[in-house]
Amino acid sequence: MSKTNPSLVPSGRSLSLLGKANLQQYVVYLGFLAIFLFFAIVLRDSGFLTVRNLSNIVLQTAPVTIMAIGLVFVLSAGEIDLSIGSIVAVSALAGAVAMNGYGMTAGIAAGLCAGLLIGLVNGVLVAYVRLPSFLVTLATMGLFAGVARSLTDLRSIPVTNSAFTGFFGSGTLFGIPSLVWWTVGAICIGHIVYRHTRFGAHVLATGDNNRAASVSGISVPRIRLTVLMMSGVLASLAGLLYAGRLQAAKYTLGETDLMTVIAAVIVGGTLLNGGKGSIIGALVGSLMMGMLNNGLILMGLSVSDQMIVRGLIILAAVAVSLREKSR
Repeated sequence: MSKTNPSLVPSGRSLSLLGKANLQQYVVYLGFLAIFLFFAIVLRDSGFLTVRNLSNIVLQTAPVTIMAIGLVFVLSAGEIDLSIGSIVAVSALAGAVAMNGYGMTAGIAAGLCAGLLIGLVNGVLVAYVRLPSFLVTLATMGLFAGVARSLTDLRSIPVTNSAFTGFFGSGTLFGIPSLVWWTVGAICIGHIVYRHTRFGAHVLATGDNNRAASVSGISVPRIRLTVLMMSGVLASLAGLLYAGRLQAAKYTLGETDLMTVIAAVIVGGTLLNGGKGSIIGALVGSLMMGMLNNGLILMGLSVSDQMIVRGLIILAAVAVSLREKSR
């Protein structure tokens, strides 16, 4: 009769930790379901479950989801990017001004290049000058928020190019809104890069232990530079999506998105201190925050009350994130 190797049998403590890990993995999905059921019951007579309202939630969260993908990479590498809201505004305004003067191609290039350059500035200061990403992006957040305000003297710039608005915000393909196509495409590419490429593995290794990553041959400065540039480009794409959907660009675009994006990413399972994250979780977290905002508005809560609820959610998510990292 064969004997079981005791070392291969999981202990009670191991099983308990495994159960907790599995539970934490699905917290965002359980939370999404719980919030959805709550609003479905409480707001059953307020139009929450209508196809129009649910589709509006998906469309409104598309730019947030795009930004959340970039932030997953940044946080997973152990950094932070607070400038994404300002990048949204600058990119949308730069794109609108260039488009009105030189056409659609110039507008798209100007918008994306604005985000790329801001991400490059952030990345160089963090990766090679070795300044803390929190302070760098806090400074550039204020700097480029001022640039967005002075770029057009606080005026809204109309976006009248029908090809642009159709492609980036208000059009459809096979009956599906273009914003949904952008979201699906970004999520698929982001997930593949994050989970199934060497770059994604290097990002996680850098965030988990940058010294060990450096010793193993990973260029930690290059990883930090790349993720901040990615975040800048994706934030600029979100700005173009806002401009396309609203058919206008204004300095207030993205102004209140930072808090929502951070909440979506952390609630979705990305650790604040790096080393672990989820692109799919960020998508679910983004939809959860959009659904929460929508439900609170239908319930008649004020903007200040909505900010309080979002702040409490972020505090809870950060507490869970830091607790898991410390284990």
